Amino acid sequence: MKKYKYETDSPRRELEKVWKMYIEMKDKYDELYYQHKILEGCSESMRNTKDKQIEKLKEELEEKLAIIDELKNQLAHQIALNQRDGTNTGLPTSQTPINKKKVIPNSREKSNKKKGGQPGHIKASLKSFEDQEINEVEIHDINTSKQKCDKCNGDLIDTGKIINKDEYDVAVKVIKRRHQYKVYVCASCGKETHVPIENRLKENNQYNPNIQAPALSLTASGNVAINKAASFISGITENQINLSDGYVCKLYKRASIQLKEFKDDLIRLTIQRKLLYWDDTVIFIQTNRACMRFYGDELISLYFAHENKDLDGILDDKILDVLTNETTVMHDHNKVNYNDLFFFENVECIQHLQRDLQKCANDNPEHTWEVRLKQLISETIKERKELIANEINHFEVQKLTEFNNKLDDILKDGYDCLNTTNEYGTIKESTLLDRIIEYRDNYFKWIFDFNIPTTNNL
Repeated sequence: MKKYKYETDSPRRELEKVWKMYIEMKDKYDELYYQHKILEGCSESMRNTKDKQIEKLKEELEEKLAIIDELKNQLAHQIALNQRDGTNTGLPTSQTPINKKKVIPNSREKSNKKKGGQPGHIKASLKSFEDQEINEVEIHDINTSKQKCDKCNGDLIDTGKIINKDEYDVAVKVIKRRHQYKVYVCASCGKETHVPIENRLKENNQYNPNIQAPALSLTASGNVAINKAASFISGITENQINLSDGYVCKLYKRASIQLKEFKDDLIRLTIQRKLLYWDDTVIFIQTNRACMRFYGDELISLYFAHENKDLDGILDDKILDVLTNETTVMHDHNKVNYNDLFFFENVECIQHLQRDLQKCANDNPEHTWEVRLKQLISETIKERKELIANEINHFEVQKLTEFNNKLDDILKDGYDCLNTTNEYGTIKESTLLDRIIEYRDNYFKWIFDFNIPTTNNL
């Protein structure tokens, strides 16, 4: 049996040491386990927080992407607005922005030919006057005493030959005319008498009709500003005749009164037309919005002005409401024409529809139905012109069927394109598609009747 030297070496003491070490290790383990649980909890919390942050970032990203898409649509819409001119809208060329090139609508096809007269083209020039037409001669002679031959410095001898060069000229001569009326007295009763004085000479001094006419012509026919017309007359008369702006305005009113009978005849002629165009536009009268309305065709033009652009003004004109169903009226989709008060046949200007199609195409460049319809219309108009040139006044039934089928397919594709997020363009697209469907016969009557023009821009 083993003997122990000290009490401390006894088994009990060793067991106590071991037990103590176990307790310390257990405490250590518990502490480490507790820390592990804490770290595990923190890790889970961080993981949850991270997932939430990622989810939140995704939501913010989607929101920002939506804002970006919206801004892209707004930018595309604004770019389309800035690109609008007379080629894709009814915008008059006079309203072209200053920083943008003015576009004059022109249906002529572009060629590679140089500008100016073409080879083989006969040059247009003024003919020389006949001798009996000459009313002034200006002689250009050489002073032989001072000028010598520029080749050998010899003396010059008159050959008797004449080189004639003619020119038109005009001279403005201010005439200050005084009309004198001799006064006579009756030898019996003493009453004075004279030749009747013309009504135009009622003032002590006035402008002759030869001055009034160009002032009125410049403003009424030449569209020259009133002050510019007065300035022009002042300039060509060397400031001797200075018309006031008020006087030129008075000429307008006076001439309008004198044209009453002509205007009545023109109205009667207008309402007898088988085909009539009409349109109206906003004008300004002393800074107030007003309306100028046109009725006519390629030969006649009748204008009315109104303070408001409404049905009452149209009825005051007494043109549309007296037309019968034997008259065809072409317009730029003036919806007032479809009022129950009117009985004429409506046709729409197809060129204005093409402009609306181009405007929608600019707003929605990813859609193609507008361009395809515009091309279909242009190709059909070209084919119609070729037939008319060959004295054929109708399309074959097969061609009409083919056109209608293509039109149906394009309009169907147009409605399919409306499922998009670009609200700016699709609203206008939807409106245009509905309009084409509703007024289809009015837009495309020219395909079935070659007597109907395709546009009122003539």
